[in-house]
Amino acid sequence: MRIGVDLGGTKIELVALDEDGGERFRRRVPTPQGDYQATLRAIVGLVQDAERAIGRRASVGIGTPGSLSPVTGLIRNANSTCLNGQPLQQDLEALLQRPLRLANDANCLAMSEATDGAGTGAEVVFAVILGTGVGGGLVVRGGLVSGANAIAGEWGHNPLPLPGQDDLPLPACYCGRAGCIETYLSGPGMAAEHQRRYGDRLDAAAIVAGTARGDIACETTLQRYEQRLALALADVINLLDPDVIVLGGGLSRIERLYANVPRLWKDAVFSDHVATRLLPARHGDASGVRGAAWLWPACSDGPAPAR
Repeated sequence: MRIGVDLGGTKIELVALDEDGGERFRRRVPTPQGDYQATLRAIVGLVQDAERAIGRRASVGIGTPGSLSPVTGLIRNANSTCLNGQPLQQDLEALLQRPLRLANDANCLAMSEATDGAGTGAEVVFAVILGTGVGGGLVVRGGLVSGANAIAGEWGHNPLPLPGQDDLPLPACYCGRAGCIETYLSGPGMAAEHQRRYGDRLDAAAIVAGTARGDIACETTLQRYEQRLALALADVINLLDPDVIVLGGGLSRIERLYANVPRLWKDAVFSDHVATRLLPARHGDASGVRGAAWLWPACSDGPAPAR
């Protein structure tokens, strides 16, 4: 039995999967805002509830914002800032009295979709989160690639390729740089772009809804978004040549992306033919928590916890 926990900025979700990937238990709770100790307690409580419900001990994988530094063992680069500088894995292992596996939330998306999702059977799967932030994860032949610096797939903090006059001035990013892909392709990035050009305060969902009503400004913003996404993903294809690119996160629900972006990326890919498929995550917003469970290749059984 495998347990996966998705530690998000607004909610913590847990799922327990059997050996075939079937769900045995699922629960979510609000994330304690700005409180590290309360976050630990919430995760431990969810795991305990799940193991009582399924009647057995399980392996536990955790998907987090940011990543674990291979030098310090501390969380870094998390937009849930109370996690930064904290020994999250060490603390949870002590509280749960077992080893854990921990990975970035985009890596968990990649693992989920490569295991039994849209990338099933593919040799190379690159997964992208397009939401409040922009992240990426890479799975090759069924194995998660973390890299020498534990930053493989950190695509959102590369600069936007070939910025033109329409992309200037380069927007400032929370990471301290300017012009990061995330500042253009996140939901807040789309909204900020629309406001800069048209003065309207609309979030990404409202902009997409506006295109359905024939709003020219919204349509222009979305077309510009598609062009930037195509250029940014063309760089990924040129570097990794993945079989499948899977999109997750709130913006992945924009259906037109899957037809328009591959049409637009063709001229920027260094090949006379692009076989890479662009697909939505099969497991939707459940993919991250499932991927956290799949961080363990086999279950870790033990005695059923006390009731």
